[in-house]
Amino acid sequence: MSAPAVTELESAIRAALATVNDPEIRRPITDLGMVREVVVSAAGLVTVGIDLTVAGCPLKDKLTSDITAAVSAVGGVSAVAVEFGVMTDEQRKALQTTLRGGAAAEPVIPFAQPSSRTRVYAIASGKGGVGKSSVTVNLAAALAAKGLSVGVVDADIYGHSVPRMLGADGRPTQVEDMIMPPQAHGVKVISIGMFTQGNAAVVWRGPMLHRALQQFLADVYWGDLDVLLLDLPPGTGDIAISVAQLLPNSEIIVITTPQAAAAEVAERAGAIALQTHQRIVGVIENMSWLELPDGSKMDVFGTGGGQQVSEALTKIIGAPVPMLGQIPLDTGVREGGDIGQPAVLATPDSPAGKALRAVADKLAIRRESLVGKPLSLKPSR
Repeated sequence: MSAPAVTELESAIRAALATVNDPEIRRPITDLGMVREVVVSAAGLVTVGIDLTVAGCPLKDKLTSDITAAVSAVGGVSAVAVEFGVMTDEQRKALQTTLRGGAAAEPVIPFAQPSSRTRVYAIASGKGGVGKSSVTVNLAAALAAKGLSVGVVDADIYGHSVPRMLGADGRPTQVEDMIMPPQAHGVKVISIGMFTQGNAAVVWRGPMLHRALQQFLADVYWGDLDVLLLDLPPGTGDIAISVAQLLPNSEIIVITTPQAAAAEVAERAGAIALQTHQRIVGVIENMSWLELPDGSKMDVFGTGGGQQVSEALTKIIGAPVPMLGQIPLDTGVREGGDIGQPAVLATPDSPAGKALRAVADKLAIRRESLVGKPLSLKPSR
């Protein structure tokens, strides 16, 4: 192969590499400065040198297969070899600067900026055991399946369960002081459970909880998200207050069960919006009924709780707080949560799967509010 032909082939190979995304950052490896070199022999043997952010990158095999497939598709390539190295400190700092949008950029919460187009939903409940985390995980998976870019913050620091339920068994990767979140089913997720050993308990007071949430929002590289879901702990304590402070434009979705005791407590969780000035998107009633083999329904936890919360919050807030949906009891939701396969993906045509996907449809098509957004208007003189 002549020198001009080799040069032309190298150019085509680099163009092919530009189609390969880093599995964690989801941007082309050429844009991230990961391609160290491309060597082409006269016989068409191609060696691609790749610099990883960290030596023990868990997705090295994925990168190898993606690079091999992309380069092998280029005419004139006879074989492909991928050789890995590790970025220098300077390269990692340059990557961090690139991801943050400029050398002067400091860690900020992107979702709190006036220009943010990310819809932030805080999934709240008055008490535990109402299936808040199950609903969060299934909504996230359903929204991602619709083609949206979705992230989940497991803000229930003491009772974190999202990684298992979503099947996110990877560990975050750190680039300088930035954190690359693991992904599962197309959803980016971060949880304190990814930083603890085994099933260790987290024993923290309020200030540490606030700092952890702040780091999850500012230090994690989320990219351009369409939707961010926060799985809040039960009640109206430290985390709920911190969410309102750190994400003033976040909106609340209240989860309850049909029983009166749960509904009364859920009203309190929603009423916090009066003090935090957040918008309540609506109410989801979980575990509404159990469908029996003969087609009838058993109201295991009673009836009317969701509607009670909806009507009470509408009266308290002074604005409509609709019922977003009723989710029936379904063993598939529990089974899917245990193995990391959300019901909306594993059993989408089940009663619960359909109901959860219907709620996700409502959240996905809601028009974006202009509150807090610059309109570039000037006063007339």
